[in-house]
Amino acid sequence: MTIKRLLAVFACASLFAPQAGAVEKIEFWTFSMKPKFTPYFNAVVARYEAQNPDVKIEWIDFPWDVIQTKLVTRIVAGTPPALVSLNVPWADEYARDGLLTPVDGLIKEARASYIPSALEDLRFKGRTYGFPMYSNVAVIAFNTAIFKQAGLSRGPASLDEQLAFARQIAQRTGKAGIAPALSKIDGLFMQQGLAVITDNRAVFNSPQHVALVQKLADTYRVGGLLKESLFAEDNFPAVIDAYKGGRLGMLLAPPTAMQRIRSDAQDIYAITDVAPAPLGPTGIADGGWLVHFAIPKGVSMQLLPSVGKFARYLTNDANQLDFARQASVFPTTIRAAADPFFLATPKHAGAAEKAVAAGALSMNHSRTLYVAGIDDYDELRRSLVKAVEAGVTGKQDVKQALDQAVAIWNRKLATLPRH
Repeated sequence: MTIKRLLAVFACASLFAPQAGAVEKIEFWTFSMKPKFTPYFNAVVARYEAQNPDVKIEWIDFPWDVIQTKLVTRIVAGTPPALVSLNVPWADEYARDGLLTPVDGLIKEARASYIPSALEDLRFKGRTYGFPMYSNVAVIAFNTAIFKQAGLSRGPASLDEQLAFARQIAQRTGKAGIAPALSKIDGLFMQQGLAVITDNRAVFNSPQHVALVQKLADTYRVGGLLKESLFAEDNFPAVIDAYKGGRLGMLLAPPTAMQRIRSDAQDIYAITDVAPAPLGPTGIADGGWLVHFAIPKGVSMQLLPSVGKFARYLTNDANQLDFARQASVFPTTIRAAADPFFLATPKHAGAAEKAVAAGALSMNHSRTLYVAGIDDYDELRRSLVKAVEAGVTGKQDVKQALDQAVAIWNRKLATLPRH
């Protein structure tokens, strides 16, 4: 459900905002952090309250699929939390609908401490809408036994090499080489420097787009792409099972996947090596996904300085480093991201340690790739994915399939307001 629809649902229940409470109470929300990270957040709150005895912090955690509804309800009622954890596409939509407070003044004294690409993710129409907390990137794990059988000795250095390696693996071993998440083909286009929408019109049927999808089709035809769940909204379960079963040459995944392989398939883990995922021509790493803390609309002006102070504390070097180490994600402050935990690889490191180091090398290039400013975007994306599926699997000519999807998009885009 879009934010605008949620607003319509809850508008009838809108209440007048109460008088601003005592500035010492700060309520902040996270999603899907309990119970695993309860000790972490309780400790952060306790330390902050000890250092700031006139402040009371209340932490509330919601499931990820509930938090948006809860937030809109509270914003409409005039009783928003002081801080809320969001991903970038959510924040972009909230900012467009005027439901977030820009934080440029509150983040100013700490701005230089954050990785610039993380701050760029949170800039909408020239203003900053959040305090970066953590991010992720993808790495490439590869089965060295399959690589050796296929005559390969290193990780791929580009998307073209990924697909070429996958075809070589299929032709020489009879196994699939790689399993891209083609339900997110729009993000792949953008990472490769190919626009999805220009001037409010879909443009993903250009010769360059057609050529990219044709390379995927050529790789699919010879068995280089894992066919299981290839176009599923979430193909990761099928992909990691294939890799753990020795049926897949390369796994494009966050570093945390190595821990699952180590736990579930020690024989495969023992022959797994890791390389950074290639950057696109844009210089952007694959798999970037930033989570941050935003300030909702309606937080009292008197409370904002205290909220900013707590947000800077919540996302400072020490706290980000502590959380990132526990959660196997990457911090978004410069000093924390340069910690030896991420960059130093032990002498006899396994794939899990190598994955952390490989991911850390890409963090300065991490961006959250998505199409902004389109209401009901998921509906449009599904039509694009269906077209790509038709082209990749050979059911339809690639150009013809993309042309048809572009026509569907442009009919829809012509009826939507511009943001």
